[in-house]
Amino acid sequence: MHGSALPSAASAVSGWLLVALCATSGTYCLLRARRAGRAARGAAMGEALMGFGMAVMAAPSGTGPWGPRILLGVFCAAAAHALWLLRGGPGLGHHAHHAVGSLAMAYMAYLGIAAGSGHAHAHGQSAGPPLVTGALFVYFAGYVLLGGARLVAGGGVGPVPVAGGGGRPVPVAPAAGAPGELTRACRLTMGIGMLAMLLSM
Repeated sequence: MHGSALPSAASAVSGWLLVALCATSGTYCLLRARRAGRAARGAAMGEALMGFGMAVMAAPSGTGPWGPRILLGVFCAAAAHALWLLRGGPGLGHHAHHAVGSLAMAYMAYLGIAAGSGHAHAHGQSAGPPLVTGALFVYFAGYVLLGGARLVAGGGVGPVPVAGGGGRPVPVAPAAGAPGELTRACRLTMGIGMLAMLLSM
């Protein structure tokens, strides 16, 4: 009896930790949206929606019988909005990533509906097509690795030429309009959360 209870308790603890991380990321993105200009507000709101949606979906207590249906509708609409923004303008790469993330969330919500459970994917009761799940896992694994490398490189130093051909290390100035370290860390956290949710399917 104790052997089966321990894994269940560990799963609940890890689930609530994921909820806390995603909810914190969503809250930060919501606050960032309030301070952002009009051009950046939409992206920040989309990230806030993603963070809160992931927190709801990761909750060990489940989302209830209608939860997956609501999440499916919300993230299908979010994916459609991100695809609409791909028509042109700045931030195409970010809009594309947001579209993939929204479609991944809609996919997991659909699996929850198909399994007849409000939180099927987190308890191993549902599994989608291995090709789709594997492709999403590879995408988000690459995103996390690249995002982590960029976050580490953001605090690096670069050589500045001086007289005599030498160089001294100085902090590298961030590019204009580039996201800050906290924003990149927030996005990285949500990418890790998506990986954890895909692994649990």
